[in-house]
Amino acid sequence: MADDPSLFGADAAPATKPGLKAGDDPSGHRSRLRQRLLAGDDEALGDHEVIELLLMQAVPRRDMKPLARTLIDRFGSLAAVLTTDARTLAAHPGMGEATAAALKIVVLAARRLARQKVREAPVIGSWQTLIDYLTIDMAHLTRERVRVLYLNARNMLILDEHVGDGSIDEAAIHPREVIRRALDLGATALILVHNHPSGNAQPSRADIEITNRIAEAGRLLGVTVHDHVVIGREGHVSLKAKGLI
Repeated sequence: MADDPSLFGADAAPATKPGLKAGDDPSGHRSRLRQRLLAGDDEALGDHEVIELLLMQAVPRRDMKPLARTLIDRFGSLAAVLTTDARTLAAHPGMGEATAAALKIVVLAARRLARQKVREAPVIGSWQTLIDYLTIDMAHLTRERVRVLYLNARNMLILDEHVGDGSIDEAAIHPREVIRRALDLGATALILVHNHPSGNAQPSRADIEITNRIAEAGRLLGVTVHDHVVIGREGHVSLKAKGLI
């Protein structure tokens, strides 16, 4: 679905006038936004202005402020807009493939940057970096996802493996299979991770039970379960920090 000028309505016609070059900014609005971005800190721009600047990269000659505001109004926040499914974004009135891609590339870049930081240092010694990565990757998922982070003897990440979707139980993650995979990889430790789409990261009884079953299986074969982290939109919970492992 290509971006269609008719989707923007009459007020979204190209902002250029006869005699102006494509990309000119007679009002100076775009230039002021860019200068605030380059000269300011993380709070220099409002959420809708961040989206507006991103949309400008895809549509250089239209006023993107109304579209940015409708996205915030519909999805509720900057994070929610950026993590919305690409097809849903493209189908939003005034959007299309090019504008959806301009938003989704930000999430891709942020995820890869966070993942690279996790790989560069021992996970246990850079815990907040790991939490940042997991939050970017999982906090806004609409389905539960189960992952296992396999670590070497230096607690460096060997593999971040997506092992299944759905509630965390033995149908999604079997203790013996998790430990067997660790041995195959030469991992000496692991961290379990899953998300709660409800937003509340408090662990369930099933979360606690499966964690301790995997930890017990690991103890028999020399594989340490460092933690089980539950990610939600409202934050995260470490089962180890709560004394549940």
